[in-house]
Amino acid sequence: MTVLITLAVILVVVTMLAYWRAPLWLSSLFAAGGVAYAVFGCGAHWAWLAATLLVLAVLNLKPLRRAVLTGPIFQVFKKITPPMSQTEQEAVDAGTVWWDRDLFSGKPDFDRLHSFPAPTLSPEEEAFLNGPTEVLCSMLDDWKITTESKDLPPEVWQYIKDQGFLGMIIKRQYGGKEFSNYAHARVVTKIATRSGSAAVTVMVPNSLGPGELLQHYGTEAQKDYFLPRLAKGVEVPCFALTSPEAGSDAGGIPDFGVVTRGSYVDPRTGERHDNVLGIKLSWEKRYITLGPVATILGMAFKLYDPDHLLGQKDEIGITCALIPTNHEGVNIGRRHYPGTAVFMNGPNWGKDVFIPLDWVIGGASYVGQGWRMLVECLSVGRCISLPAMSVASGKLAAYTTGAYARIRNQFGLAIGRFEGVDEALARIGGHAYQMDAAQRLALTGLDMGEKPSVLSGILKYHNTERMRSVINDAMDVHAGKAVCVGPRNYLASGYGAIPVAITVEGANILTRSMIIYGQGAIRCHPFVLKEMRAAMANDAVTFDDAVIGHIGFTLSNKARSFVMGLTGARLVSAPKSGPTAQNYRDIVRLSSAFAFLSDMGMATLGGSLKFREKLSARLGDMLSNLYIATAALKKFHDDGEPKEDRPLVRWAVESALYDCQEAMNGFLNNHPNRFLAWCMRRVVFPLGMTLKGPADRVGTRIARALMEPSASRDRLVQYMYLPKEESDPIGVLEHALKAVIDTEGLESKLRRAQREGQLKAITARERLQEARGKGLLTDAEFAAVERARQLKREVIMVDDFDGHLQNPDPDAIRRVVI
Repeated sequence: MTVLITLAVILVVVTMLAYWRAPLWLSSLFAAGGVAYAVFGCGAHWAWLAATLLVLAVLNLKPLRRAVLTGPIFQVFKKITPPMSQTEQEAVDAGTVWWDRDLFSGKPDFDRLHSFPAPTLSPEEEAFLNGPTEVLCSMLDDWKITTESKDLPPEVWQYIKDQGFLGMIIKRQYGGKEFSNYAHARVVTKIATRSGSAAVTVMVPNSLGPGELLQHYGTEAQKDYFLPRLAKGVEVPCFALTSPEAGSDAGGIPDFGVVTRGSYVDPRTGERHDNVLGIKLSWEKRYITLGPVATILGMAFKLYDPDHLLGQKDEIGITCALIPTNHEGVNIGRRHYPGTAVFMNGPNWGKDVFIPLDWVIGGASYVGQGWRMLVECLSVGRCISLPAMSVASGKLAAYTTGAYARIRNQFGLAIGRFEGVDEALARIGGHAYQMDAAQRLALTGLDMGEKPSVLSGILKYHNTERMRSVINDAMDVHAGKAVCVGPRNYLASGYGAIPVAITVEGANILTRSMIIYGQGAIRCHPFVLKEMRAAMANDAVTFDDAVIGHIGFTLSNKARSFVMGLTGARLVSAPKSGPTAQNYRDIVRLSSAFAFLSDMGMATLGGSLKFREKLSARLGDMLSNLYIATAALKKFHDDGEPKEDRPLVRWAVESALYDCQEAMNGFLNNHPNRFLAWCMRRVVFPLGMTLKGPADRVGTRIARALMEPSASRDRLVQYMYLPKEESDPIGVLEHALKAVIDTEGLESKLRRAQREGQLKAITARERLQEARGKGLLTDAEFAAVERARQLKREVIMVDDFDGHLQNPDPDAIRRVVI
């Protein structure tokens, strides 16, 4: 019994040392002593001491450790580590890791999180958002754009160019605005709440495109010529990457160029140049946004040098060049129609088109560097463009659906009071909060100089999927109002364009199943990349340090997961007191569990984990939802922790953590080693899956907040374009909402009078007049109810057309009044 008690004490001590991440020598001392005691007992002092010292020496003396322990591991690791292609290597090296590294640590530093500055707009950025951006939104009629002109009106195009919308990211020295990434995203968000097609038109030149690439890699001559022209809208850019045979596999593009000498006429000057060192280029591209109207074509292609005119390599690699679209041999102008969106998008192609070498972005010194350039710039653009449009969808859905659910009545009750609609409203509000918070945190990183490639994948996938969710929920609540297209339908255009956001800039299926965890496991893990680089460099010394640290890291997270699972993470010190304290503790617990499961997955599945995309996707979901939860807490902190927003942050965090737990459960249910999966489950969920999703009452509080003017709703829809005119389908909502709320008591009074037989008239209008005649309503109350009903009717009406689907006649609807 004494031996068992002693062993139990040693096990507890070792577990707690691992929990607190004690130094290796201290942890190994207790572990070795415990093992020796179990083998030799307390009577064989010398044997116990010798065994303990031997284990200590093997674990702590580096030369001996490398000879006995890590050296053999190193030889096996080199054999099982899958080779990394050049494109994979460049993708891994591109960008930076930031807060995502903390989430992989098993012990995120929340003081560091809250030390990041809250995103703000400068006075100039605020003025642009409230001035030119507001004016631009007022010029946009999305119904006419999408159904009649199939393009932005000429005056809108000109306004976009004149006001510098195409040069928001270009530095002031070149005539651009040099806005922060946060301001750039907010401008796109605001425009997108009015017209997705206009938002895409503005965002693409400011995202992945010639402007971004030129500023980072262009020659001085290229910058001086192109950037001022791009900033002023003299040049309209596009960037051609996707080919018919290479979509998600952008590294496998078949488009190619061959280094040679040739002649060309410069379309900018009309001058002819002979015997010039350049590239003969052949390509076929599609899905190129702004392609049909672009004046300057950014191009990615594979470059070959069979005659060694540039060096000794035959295959130079992916290269990026800038080509004027009026250059001889460039075919451009045809267009695609992506869903219901009508932003300019189309194919382009060319065969044996000669371009000079100085049209390569960065000149001759940057040939073959295109993939690295693209991946690094893509990590920035993917944090801004589509996530910002997703945030816009969340804001639009929250604002319009909340108001509509209060204005629209069925069975004598606002439809938002029914629990089924209440549930949809909660998801809309909660997902809108998550999307906004997730992007805000990433934008903070960008404006701090980070290029978070892993977080860009998280944002691309999860914001666009949540966008899909909020638009679907909004459509369901609006029902027939959203089904019938027309000028009054502010949801149908976005609904029809959902597949665009899901597909472009990396298809969501690929992003979730391969990219998020595929990059995250290597970039964010504290030891994996070090081990891989040591293996590729045959560096046993560096590998020794990394693998010992990795083993300790895994054992520590195992202990931490188990202890926090048993205690509900109550031993964790939360950085905040109050209602969010347990959220912080749960994040720490799940972070340790994620790191442990990740290490076990890599250790047991090795390189095959790369091809087990379902398991990889679930590991990516764990990391993603941890990020979303922490982003929501950061937003709540930056906003001053307003009491009114507690339901939103609680829903956002608890929903993300529940999804993280579900991903862990799915990973364990499908791990091929069933015994190991059983063991891991006992570590991660010793008391079962204890985290619950948001309670119904929390969702109801969110729904109520969306159904009336409130500070919480105002913060949620901040930077949305809100027209004021009653004639506008969105503008009328606020007028109708306030009028309906103000007269709800009067309407209730009228229904009660009808039930009691005081009102005998057949139609609602006649009963209203009867109530005034009988003194049940004053003249002012009568006028208020009549106005509320008129505004309500304007909100709930849908458009109808003649038999040939010509333009609607809105007056035909207004003439019918019951």
